[in-house]
Amino acid sequence: MGGVSVGLRGSGLDGTVTARWRRRLAGTNPEEKRHWRTKTAYYAAVSRLLAAGTPQLGWSEVALAVEPRGSRSTFYEVTGAHAKHPLINDLIVDDNLDALQLALYYRRSCAIDQLIDETKVWTYWPHRECLSLRCRIEDLDASASVDLLLSTVAEWARRNAGVASALDYAPPLCAVEDLLVIRPGQFSAVHAVGTLTRTVREALCG
Repeated sequence: MGGVSVGLRGSGLDGTVTARWRRRLAGTNPEEKRHWRTKTAYYAAVSRLLAAGTPQLGWSEVALAVEPRGSRSTFYEVTGAHAKHPLINDLIVDDNLDALQLALYYRRSCAIDQLIDETKVWTYWPHRECLSLRCRIEDLDASASVDLLLSTVAEWARRNAGVASALDYAPPLCAVEDLLVIRPGQFSAVHAVGTLTRTVREALCG
């Protein structure tokens, strides 16, 4: 079957801004790995709070939910205007029009919202790894690859309803980037965000 992008078969999914950001922080540098462990503790706390239906999140609610412990100082190391290694900064400095458009969409004025966006990426990542594996071993054309991506996002949303519905059903940034890789030139960044937002909303609301 023809038509699948070279990027999808090769390094495309591995070369997105989000993939490079995650690989760097979760990689081999001891200092960055420590920071990644702190980040993931906060992501897990946010995921639990949203799953429990916590009506309004602030830094104190999140810090109290962090295991083994959180604090105001580590909260603002993880998210906010002065955070260390926020994903949004990697988008802003990337020399790519799609990345710039996504940065404009995902740039948040609220530290909690920025943290939720990264939590969406963190909770989606295991689903993305399965998607990436299938794309590498199956002979999918571009249309089938898009269908697989949409079904993967929908499954993530159903399994993580609290996180998925937050921020008006905004999709995980990495899923938007993947859609742009799968169909290069066929989606604008805005169109890709809209398509996946509808996918998340329909998965949760019917």
